[in-house]
Amino acid sequence: MNIVCIAWGSLLWKPGALRLASGWHPGGPRLPLEFVRKSDDSPEVALVLCEGARLMPTYWAYLATQDLDMARAMLSAREKITPERPDWIGSLPSADGARSDERIAAWLREQRIDAAVWTALPPKSAGSEGRVPTAQETVAMLDSLHGAERAEAEKYVRRTPAHIDTRYRRLIAASLGWTPLRAAHVTTRS
Repeated sequence: MNIVCIAWGSLLWKPGALRLASGWHPGGPRLPLEFVRKSDDSPEVALVLCEGARLMPTYWAYLATQDLDMARAMLSAREKITPERPDWIGSLPSADGARSDERIAAWLREQRIDAAVWTALPPKSAGSEGRVPTAQETVAMLDSLHGAERAEAEKYVRRTPAHIDTRYRRLIAASLGWTPLRAAHVTTRS
């Protein structure tokens, strides 16, 4: 079974425990993405799936496993997702409460790829899972940061590939000057 990971944020430049069997390729399924998740373990506001957001391009890479459970475990480890939240790892075929997505299913059929995993963390703000902050709230969260935390949050936004051009990203750039890095790129195998 050939299995890919679909990605759009920090997995592209920091795959960590995710063992890749290829580099990242453009041309993944277009998905609704936005900077709407205040991370628990870092100062960044993460780019996550957000129904109602504009469809954005994604990337994909083959994983160094042919076992879907292993692929899910690698992505869970990388994203620090506990076993109590299997729904925060999407997969096709769907397994253990994983989220499915017809857009990804159609893309897999078109590409003739057997399976995929992706991060399915929900939006989060003001400490509430599922709460979508407004664009102004996201800018205010980021603008309230100082020193190393601000630098880390800025790096996340600026390293995200430039063509993932969301509405919130435009407001972040206009308000904070955090424009995409020319060197924003994706990784090869780790």
